[in-house]
Amino acid sequence: MKTKYILKGLAAIMLLTLTFASCESYNEGLIESLTTSREFSPIGLTAKIRNQTTVELDWTIKEDENVDHYVVEFSADDAEFKTIYKTVNVLATELPIQVALEGETTYSIRVKSVSSTGLADSKWSVTTATTLSEQLFSAVLDADIEAKQVTLRWTPNSNVTQISVAPGDIVHTITPAEKTAGVAIITGLTGETTYTATLLNAAKKRGTVTFTTGIDIGTGILVKPEDDLNAKITEAASGSILVLMPGDYKVFTGEIALNKSITIRGLRPEDKPKLHVKFTVNAGTANLSLIDLDLDGTGMENAAVITISGASTTYGDILISSSTIHDYTRALISANASGSRVTSFTVDNTVAKNVNTNAGADFVDFRNTYVASIVLKNSTFDTCSTGRDFVRVDAATGLTGTGLTTNTLIESCTLYNVSNTVAPKRILYIRFVNNTSTVKNTLIASTTAIYTNQAATVAPTFSKNYYSGAASFMDATIALNKIDASGTTIEPQFVNAAGSDFTVKNQTLIDNKIGDPRWIK
Repeated sequence: MKTKYILKGLAAIMLLTLTFASCESYNEGLIESLTTSREFSPIGLTAKIRNQTTVELDWTIKEDENVDHYVVEFSADDAEFKTIYKTVNVLATELPIQVALEGETTYSIRVKSVSSTGLADSKWSVTTATTLSEQLFSAVLDADIEAKQVTLRWTPNSNVTQISVAPGDIVHTITPAEKTAGVAIITGLTGETTYTATLLNAAKKRGTVTFTTGIDIGTGILVKPEDDLNAKITEAASGSILVLMPGDYKVFTGEIALNKSITIRGLRPEDKPKLHVKFTVNAGTANLSLIDLDLDGTGMENAAVITISGASTTYGDILISSSTIHDYTRALISANASGSRVTSFTVDNTVAKNVNTNAGADFVDFRNTYVASIVLKNSTFDTCSTGRDFVRVDAATGLTGTGLTTNTLIESCTLYNVSNTVAPKRILYIRFVNNTSTVKNTLIASTTAIYTNQAATVAPTFSKNYYSGAASFMDATIALNKIDASGTTIEPQFVNAAGSDFTVKNQTLIDNKIGDPRWIK
């Protein structure tokens, strides 16, 4: 018992001692400054990849710091910094900084503060960043593409050793002169073939570019500006390819009525032949391809670019590719042929401006004709169908509700001032009973349009779309509006929208490759 009381007494004495000691600590003065022997490490360090292989670094600058500059070190595929790839000195006023690196590499990055008052350097702050595929290749110029060879260009004096081209397993060893100039000619190609060229430094990829070789005339029919284009088409056999020399084709203007499959294309993509025509597709025309053309509708009254005319007819694929289309008063395609079917209508790598200006139709307009597939991709639509809907597909009598489906895709397009009326007008006015729609990687600007308010239009699938001055696409307060809940509002920083230069300067759009690829530079 005595031992028990002795222990309780000792515990009480210790508790009182601690209490008095704690009370005394409250009488100490406040610490108003902290004396350190070294600078503080940078905080809030972030690393973002810009333009594939450039890293953008930023960190928080505190006003009370006495930092002369910062040291940034990069180590490639080496988390322990055994080998320093690059060192950069940075002033606070230079943040954020962008540093060019090599592609497909994981970089360990560390930053330290260097004092302006003689303190020791701070400890390192560390982060990582993985670059994407490097791109030293320049875009392939149309003038550099021929039927059997191509001229490729890249940043001069880069460390590169060879170019591989597929298909064909072509390997071109880069000479010292080519390395210095950043130019090489690749031969042994086949006409009208899509190739992918890869620029290498030993096994390391330093650039990739895709191109399609020009026309090897072969059995094609060469047409000159002084020829009667309509007569040449009439003379040609079904399935012929008419290859047009550059120039302004004025011998024949107006309507070309087709009753056979035909391909009409320019010889040189960089110098497209200018045609003043519209096309009427009649029975017998299985397929129609318009490629590398400048289609000018100026002066033609009530003119659609393509009209589907033959009733109760099955048509195949209708393609517009790599063309410029402007100043047509009616639709890009108008199809009101009762009981007829079209396999596909595709627009690719094309710029359309001032098409469907008289509000007499819709831009892509399928009324009593069924279409299985509508694809608009890699294209720009500038001030088109401002007073009407953009894509219209009606419930074609005798075809809708029979198990047929219309599929619509808008991908990597730039739409500016389209369907821009207060009503509002619709981008997808689709009433064919079975339908699907997808819009992705697309930039839409300066319009009051919505996607759809139709019960018959199945809710579209959306992915990575951006909007500027086009709030209605995400406005759930508009009656029956089927919105893009995943969309993003953004200022694209167009170079000159009024002058139809839609080159974007917004880095987010560039990084995510949004809109027509021709404007991402």
